Amino acid sequence: MEIDLIFKIAGLGMLVAIIHTLLDKSGKEEYGFIVTLVGLVIAFGVVISLVSKLFENIKVLFRL
Repeated sequence: MEIDLIFKIAGLGMLVAIIHTLLDKSGKEEYGFIVTLVGLVIAFGVVISLVSKLFENIKVLFRL
């Protein structure tokens, strides 16, 4: 696993948290929720692609 990917996901989380806080303080809680949801979906997409790649490597390793 590359360390850059962990930093990218952490950066995404910090960015989403800042935007969510700014929107929440300005009274737009629903937009803050949407931003948080989109950030979560993006992070899950990255993780799911990595898990898929892991399973493909396991299939190649065991010649399945």
